[in-house]
Amino acid sequence: MAETYVSGVAGRYAKALFELARDAGVIDAVKADLDRFGALLAESDDLKRLVRSPVFSSEEQEKAIAAILDKVGIGGLAGNFFKTVAANRRLFTVEAIIRGFEALAAAEKGEVVAEVTVAQPLSDAHAATLKETLDTLTGKNVQLAIEVDPSLLGGLKVKVGSKLVDASLKTKLNSIRTAMKEVR
Repeated sequence: MAETYVSGVAGRYAKALFELARDAGVIDAVKADLDRFGALLAESDDLKRLVRSPVFSSEEQEKAIAAILDKVGIGGLAGNFFKTVAANRRLFTVEAIIRGFEALAAAEKGEVVAEVTVAQPLSDAHAATLKETLDTLTGKNVQLAIEVDPSLLGGLKVKVGSKLVDASLKTKLNSIRTAMKEVR
């Protein structure tokens, strides 16, 4: 298996969690809990504010996270991990930690994660076509991590490993704007 690199504070936390999960044989269970927390985060502006805002003390974040985890039934290794991250005032990195863990888990299974940013949600058919195309191009089983960013206007950005393909309308318009400025 090729070495998968995750960097920064979030990368160190992701790698630590992954190693603990691998040693305990619970990678899939931890990934499921991380995915559930990620879905909660995507749905709740209040949770995003709690996670990202430096205004909340670590004690406030710990109590709130513990209550949320208890309510949604996330416990065990993932639950303790979230509480530790909150206690260490690193909750703002949780989204990057989840992405890092997913990349490490995918690499362990011989898969690769493609971070896809689209202007509008993809239909199941479009997501399947994109996955098939990426599977063929990479020669690996590609898992899609799709994020919606309306500021792209149209098109998409795809990042697989260190390679980024930006086919967004926003980038194309910016290129045209730059070219027009050079003509003057």
